[in-house]
Amino acid sequence: GRHSMLPRHVQRLGRDWIAHWNGSQILALNSPVSSCMRWAGQYPWASFPLPVPVDFSANWRLPPFFGPWRQFQNSHWQLDNFTQSSCFHLPNPSMKSEGEEPLTKKRRLSGQHDTSTPEEETNFTNQKEAVCLSVGQNEEKHSSKKGSIKRHWEYFCQHSRTMKIFENKETDQSNTESEAKFDFTVMSYNILSQNLLEDNSHLYKHCRQRLLIWTYRFPNILEEIKQLDADVLCLQEVQEDHYRREIKSSLESLGYHCEYKMRTGRKPDGCAICFKTSKFSLISSNPVEFFRHDIPLLDRDNVGLVLLLQPRFHCKTNAAICIANTHLLYNPRRGDIKLTQLAMLLAEIANVAPQKDGTFCPIIICGDFNSVPGSPLYRFIKEGKLNYEGLAIGKVSGQEQFPRGQRILPIPIWPKKLGISQNCVYEIKQQQKEENAGEKLEAAKLDNTQEIVIASEKLSSKLQHHFKLSSVYSHYFPETGIPEVTTCHSRSAVTVDYIFYSAANDDIAAQPGAEDSFHGGLKLLGRLALLTEKDLWTVNGLPNENNSSDHLPLLAEFRLIER
Repeated sequence: GRHSMLPRHVQRLGRDWIAHWNGSQILALNSPVSSCMRWAGQYPWASFPLPVPVDFSANWRLPPFFGPWRQFQNSHWQLDNFTQSSCFHLPNPSMKSEGEEPLTKKRRLSGQHDTSTPEEETNFTNQKEAVCLSVGQNEEKHSSKKGSIKRHWEYFCQHSRTMKIFENKETDQSNTESEAKFDFTVMSYNILSQNLLEDNSHLYKHCRQRLLIWTYRFPNILEEIKQLDADVLCLQEVQEDHYRREIKSSLESLGYHCEYKMRTGRKPDGCAICFKTSKFSLISSNPVEFFRHDIPLLDRDNVGLVLLLQPRFHCKTNAAICIANTHLLYNPRRGDIKLTQLAMLLAEIANVAPQKDGTFCPIIICGDFNSVPGSPLYRFIKEGKLNYEGLAIGKVSGQEQFPRGQRILPIPIWPKKLGISQNCVYEIKQQQKEENAGEKLEAAKLDNTQEIVIASEKLSSKLQHHFKLSSVYSHYFPETGIPEVTTCHSRSAVTVDYIFYSAANDDIAAQPGAEDSFHGGLKLLGRLALLTEKDLWTVNGLPNENNSSDHLPLLAEFRLIER
């Protein structure tokens, strides 16, 4: 009754704290310790992964997000560096190392459901922000690169047909090539739009609040771009106001020319392709909008961007390289939209990449495809064909182990008025090509059209494209079979980002059976190695102190091979 002005849980907490303070077995001092950070999410009273820093300054108080003392008095609390440190160390017999996943992540991976309520999560979020802000100054004093993971370069030895790994970027500098040799690097990087971060804050509950603000994140992202120093950048989730105010000017100061396509609708982010003007000149820039107001299927605001670049080097022919960048729809239950968006991108590439001799120039397609390796959408990109008859709409991207979208894909997926054939080319261009080939007689055109319609009806459930594409990454580590990861946050750790390329016939990294339908081709010289999920959780997942997106940058080095 004397403390009626105080909340009940504070009164109870005070009584329990006083009652148990004299128990020496409850709190013990321990000075030497290598690390004083553990996951609050590993413990039964925490509903999400959260680092537990506590400031032991003069007015130290027990953090407000802990429940009644009786709930955790048997958890063997241990106070590390009471006078020097600022963290609680919470031992737990179920935790083998700091790199293991938070409890919520373990529940998700084991198929269990998180039982925390939205109200509890809201309370914890507010309390988390207060605690993180209170120790911000102390963290900055010790904010070294101790939490970073080194990624090494993997280079392909072109003579032994094996892959060699170098710690430093040392390529196979063979002088057997002609003077037309042209090496360049390409990066694909989803930099995490600040608007999307704030709209999906539940994905970043494992992060300290100060690490999520744009003024902290952008210098990190820019430094990453500087260090990796790619000749071509394909960026996704580039927020328009940030691009206009600082991203574009910052990249231009590094020698890049930038092309940008903002998403249609209300989402203020988009895709950018930036290239070093010392290496390339721009032939054409071709934005692709996936939204069509007259087609109900295409009611999403995703976009793509296709550039045709001219390498700045002397060669016998007028070589060009087609670079495409996109961010496909996320929704795991809308595989129909994903496939249609992909077909629209491929149609634009087929429109931009043809050369005078009828072949395609070398092609690189980057982006966040929101699809996992081995999924039907992924196989369609690599194999150039997909028979989707009887395929459930939720299985197209492979994002969900137990897909919620059970509806079967319609045949055809998109309406004819979209103007894109089942071969993923613009039908108007196909007709013009027939006219240029000399089919000018009206009767011949009608007959040909009837044949096309008949063939289309027979193959209506079969998609095709004319590019033979390989993936820069293998998606699994060959020694262990453990999956590579390109994105990692509180809910997921998977591969959804890719760099696909049209391989030269003698490229050892390409998939077998590459057809000679390209003007020369690209040889993969090396790539920046990816990481496992376990690797990333040793630095608290993504984003973290040194990596300020929830995606990793992908980076590859190519050699342009002329035919």
